[in-house]
Amino acid sequence: MSYRPKPLDTSNVTLASELETLTERLAEHIHDVWAEGRLAEGWTYGERRDDDAKTHPGLVPYDELSESEKEYDRRTAMGTLKAIHVLGYRVEEC
Repeated sequence: MSYRPKPLDTSNVTLASELETLTERLAEHIHDVWAEGRLAEGWTYGERRDDDAKTHPGLVPYDELSESEKEYDRRTAMGTLKAIHVLGYRVEEC
């Protein structure tokens, strides 16, 4: 298999500072969707990740995650917002 990922080029996109709150809310949502999926698959909280026992230390509320774990979700959220921009859409507050 010779899969080569081709993400959109978002390197020149700078997000407006007004999107910081949205980015954080999306990061929390991303975490919650991930956790919901894991829990539905029978995973539970555990101090160590164990694929056989289906335990994971990240199965906690977003505000209890380490900053490095939150940053992972923030990067995903920012990447999505930047892709929306590159695709020609814009985000407006309702």
